[in-house]
Amino acid sequence: MTKKETYEKKTEDYLLPLMEEYHFELVDVEYVKEAGNWYLRAYIDKEGGITVDDCEVVSRRLGEWLDEKDFIEDSYILEVSSPGLGRPLKKDKDFDRSIGEDVDIKLYKPMNKQKDYTGTLKAYDKNTVTVTVEDGTELVFNRPEIALIRLAFDF
Repeated sequence: MTKKETYEKKTEDYLLPLMEEYHFELVDVEYVKEAGNWYLRAYIDKEGGITVDDCEVVSRRLGEWLDEKDFIEDSYILEVSSPGLGRPLKKDKDFDRSIGEDVDIKLYKPMNKQKDYTGTLKAYDKNTVTVTVEDGTELVFNRPEIALIRLAFDF
């Protein structure tokens, strides 16, 4: 297990019972380096959406626990937020939550001379993602060929 995976797993293990206590859902935990800074991010959600106050409560509890356990050797920035629009679908629970929603898909290489698709997420399994596009056609994409899949922005 890499340092990154260890930090994410330990944080997730701490957060899961906390999520039950508050009736929140833990969407994801990630430990990433961006622009020279390390970030430990926890994405949380709940029915009807997460509020700033919800994030603050979880951030305070998580921050105190992290200070006490002190297992992350780098200096990092802790962020607790809602998954937000435009966040990539990565895990099965992301796909489960998004069935029936519109998604944007970007492919590594063109399919039918096109790399970008928008459609309604119909189904997925470990190998494929199925969407229905505007004209009602069902398209099946191989997951390894998908560079990015995320909820579509509706404006």
